[in-house]
Amino acid sequence: MMNVELDGELMIVSLDNPDESVNTLKAGFAPLFIEILERAEQEAKAVILISNKKDSFVAGADIRMLDAVKSASEGTQLSLTGHHAMEKMTKSPLPVVAAIHGTCLGGGLELVLAADARIATSAECTRLGLPEVQLGLLPGMGGTQRLPRLIGVTTALDMMLTGRQLDSRRALKAGLVDAVVPQTELLRVAKAKARELIAKAGSKTAWQKLKSVTFGADFKELALAENPLGRRLVFDQATRKIEEKTKGHYPAPFEILKIVRFGLERGMHAGLEAEAEAFGRLVESGESKALRHLFLSQTALKRGDALPNVEPVKIEEVGVLGAGLMGASISFVTAQNAGLKVRIKDLSEQALTRGLQQIYQLTRKLVERRKLSSYEARRLITAIGKSTSFAGFSQAQVIIEAAPESLELKRQLLKDVQRHGAKDVIFASNTSALPISQIAEGCESPERVVGMHYFSPVEKMPLLEVIETEQTAAWVTRTVAELGKKQGKTVIVVGDGPGFYTTRILAPFMNEATFILMEGARVEEIDESLVKAGFPVGPLALLDEVGIDVGAKVAQTMFEHFGMRMAPPPQLAVLVENGRIGRKAKKGFYDYASTKKKGPRAVDFEIYNELGLEVPGSVVETEPVASSWLHLDERAERCLMAMLNEAVRCLEEGVIRQARDADIGAIFGLGFPPFLGGPLFLIDQVGASKVLARIEALAERFGERFEPAQLLRDHAKNGTRFYP
Repeated sequence: MMNVELDGELMIVSLDNPDESVNTLKAGFAPLFIEILERAEQEAKAVILISNKKDSFVAGADIRMLDAVKSASEGTQLSLTGHHAMEKMTKSPLPVVAAIHGTCLGGGLELVLAADARIATSAECTRLGLPEVQLGLLPGMGGTQRLPRLIGVTTALDMMLTGRQLDSRRALKAGLVDAVVPQTELLRVAKAKARELIAKAGSKTAWQKLKSVTFGADFKELALAENPLGRRLVFDQATRKIEEKTKGHYPAPFEILKIVRFGLERGMHAGLEAEAEAFGRLVESGESKALRHLFLSQTALKRGDALPNVEPVKIEEVGVLGAGLMGASISFVTAQNAGLKVRIKDLSEQALTRGLQQIYQLTRKLVERRKLSSYEARRLITAIGKSTSFAGFSQAQVIIEAAPESLELKRQLLKDVQRHGAKDVIFASNTSALPISQIAEGCESPERVVGMHYFSPVEKMPLLEVIETEQTAAWVTRTVAELGKKQGKTVIVVGDGPGFYTTRILAPFMNEATFILMEGARVEEIDESLVKAGFPVGPLALLDEVGIDVGAKVAQTMFEHFGMRMAPPPQLAVLVENGRIGRKAKKGFYDYASTKKKGPRAVDFEIYNELGLEVPGSVVETEPVASSWLHLDERAERCLMAMLNEAVRCLEEGVIRQARDADIGAIFGLGFPPFLGGPLFLIDQVGASKVLARIEALAERFGERFEPAQLLRDHAKNGTRFYP
């Protein structure tokens, strides 16, 4: 893992995990590093740390090492082992210079924080950060104590609480690195810096004294940290922001605040001890286990290990049919993220103009946020052509249909594409519920028909659901999955069927919310109970955003295929008949006529009259269900159980091929709470028998719609898990 080379009075230590694309810190790192430092004290006058990897310094700790931890005390000991190695470096009489190129994250940044100087390359891939909070953890190798002392409390807290990464330019401005140089100059400058520090120290004793001084933190920041009133202001403000953002579901940010503050008040040694103890607690927390599971699942999907083992077609141009909200956004991410030419078609010039205006607005936001230069923005716009006919579409390797949810319309567009498109063109339908096999029925080449289900707003939502039928060719699946990855999406491949996976598990979730409404609950108390449970938005507010008419159409499709188990309350049809279809009509569950800009949106009380309900009294705060292992109230639990049960059915029927895809799809497509790890991970954590007991209790009260999936019964009976 570490190669050693002597260059005169300098020892160059090259980090290199064999057979891996990036460096990570593994269980054997600390003792080996200590051994190398002890050797350096005998053979050299300074040490340079550098990486042998192309674009990676150290990407953090090996997460599999964390998953091997079986108790909080083991987690604490793991942290203390890292502390011991870092302490060896800080107390060494030799100056240590870190030469950083590529990702320097988590334990990698903590490693260089203990060094005496940091030189970084100006390359775009060089980024520094402490993203442990995104895994439900805190920095466990001294980062909570060294970073605030180096760059100041405010900037350090921002990095640790958000996981935000700094490029080398920002890192230099913050005082995190001492110099930024071209990659070709990195080692030369690092050597020069090491020799400068040797000369400056004059002797090992003098150098040891020099190392004890805090250099990087701004004077005002240090004064703030030392001042009890100033310190209280900073931490009180940070606590309020965290409470507002996390709703109390994520313990790691609060632990970070507590440990940073404790170290500033009690000293470095006490802070490090507290950091190790907190690290042990968090490693064993359910939230961290769920977030680590999510990270590993994402990593596996990026590798594409579940995709067909065939060569994808090289894509140079993409066609998009429909310049509405979805079509314009799909065109934008294809041109911006994938860097491909796009041709967009609609029936009229007016529709095309509206679509291109939307693309222009999205591009302008990137320019305003300095994500794009004006020149890059012009190139993006010019990469998107428009047409009211199929002229020019013969150049596209993939044509994505983004038309309204009409089976007849989509079938006609497929015929048009196979008539006017290239010989081997792929037709991809962006439908949220219509079976792809029905769209492809009777067409000339069903093997080149596939689903690409995007989520709105496309430029923000990370998931792409690729739907393949029994006839879809493997190269077609692979090609559109690779296109989705280039568009910046997390891609799952699912089997064909009504609603596929995400819409199918969302349907009973939404249905249950409307059943609860018809029982007399208030709109806002239903939504608030699900937001309190960890969802980003409540189901009725979501229905307003999607469109009540769209929701009713999808619900009808699901009912036709699955019968009474998926039957929605009939009153939804009344709302559509009355034109109450959500935000787009300024009439929904909530009031969109008000110009009020702050605070939660008010409920439109006319909704109760149209549903034939009496206006409920004040919001009723219900206690968590006695046997609920998530401390949810009954409204939230009913919606969640409906979703979990349907997710198991999807795996049982082969709609989802593996549990990982079920969890990724729910989290990235539907906003399932990440700290729960996904529907199937959650069932494993709680235990299938406990989940089955709750669903059976609900089935006794509400009937067929809560009939437990057979696979859930099997897991409960046999004690098996979705993740062995």
